[in-house]
Amino acid sequence: MAEKHVVRFEPVGIEIEADEEQTILRAAAEQGVMLMHGCKEGQCASCKSFVLEGDDFEHERYSTFALPDFEKEEGYTLLCRAHAYEDLTIELLNYDEEMIHSGLPIQESVVEVVSNEPVTHDLRHLVVRLVEPETLRFFPGQYLDFAVPGTDETRSFSMANTSCREGGRLEFVIKVYPGGLFSQFLDTRLRPGDRLDVTGPFGVFTLRDNPDADLLFLGGGAGIAPILALLRSMAERGISRRTVFYYGARRRRDLCFTEELRALEQKLPDFRYVPALSEPDSADWDGETGLITDVLRRRETGLGGADAYVCGPPPMVEAALELLPALGVSEKRVFYDKFTTTGEG
Repeated sequence: MAEKHVVRFEPVGIEIEADEEQTILRAAAEQGVMLMHGCKEGQCASCKSFVLEGDDFEHERYSTFALPDFEKEEGYTLLCRAHAYEDLTIELLNYDEEMIHSGLPIQESVVEVVSNEPVTHDLRHLVVRLVEPETLRFFPGQYLDFAVPGTDETRSFSMANTSCREGGRLEFVIKVYPGGLFSQFLDTRLRPGDRLDVTGPFGVFTLRDNPDADLLFLGGGAGIAPILALLRSMAERGISRRTVFYYGARRRRDLCFTEELRALEQKLPDFRYVPALSEPDSADWDGETGLITDVLRRRETGLGGADAYVCGPPPMVEAALELLPALGVSEKRVFYDKFTTTGEG
């Protein structure tokens, strides 16, 4: 068994034990400490932190866009790629005190495919049921890692449902990429009755308790999954907050779950769904057109005090992260999931 070392997180004063074979992020998650993170692949920088004490740690492969060489030399680290080889003290640069103590146990599970149906030409609605164990606790908006059969790789997908109360079922919306490691398997081989190995839950894309704040959801592609989970959860819990969901697609054929979202407008009286097409292909589209961030800029002039949740392809997320503060959203109140390149497929 590998050695363990104490990792202390400041300014929250929390300590964990990290096995040398684990990343610091994984060790924290297994001990119920929910640190901010996104891709877990060293590409998004959500878990970037600063090492205050100790220097014996190493990184797995990561993107220098997330951690440039000069920042690494200064003492910055990516917790999702870092292994501790001595006791460390780490300053968290991005953390949420509401979430940090709310971690749920990570478990390895076996699921069986119930259905695998297209909802658009390139999005699949995958429904599985838990086999072993038969239940899983998670917060709406979190995700699981799927082991890709026949490889040592995993891919991360967000649950679209709010819990697994109904027969241990879990729902996912997954984009099919040509040649994608998992999505090609999903598209051509995965059938009802097949079994898959999953691990989780992970992720901090969860609804914060801020009842007086308006809510803004901004999504694209398979990013609809965790946002749908949050909206379904709001309907179940009777949460009444002014909420707008802007969803960007290329053409009408790329829209999905439209009937359910319109029904949610009736269940949640302060909720509006605003789809937009960047490349409308017919004259009968009378909705918004253009990139979803451009639509947001036109329609929302003042978002001070709002909470914003963003999930979708990296270019959309990057554009939104630049735009939202300009519209009045505090950077600390922007929560996002970003699909990364190695996570595609």
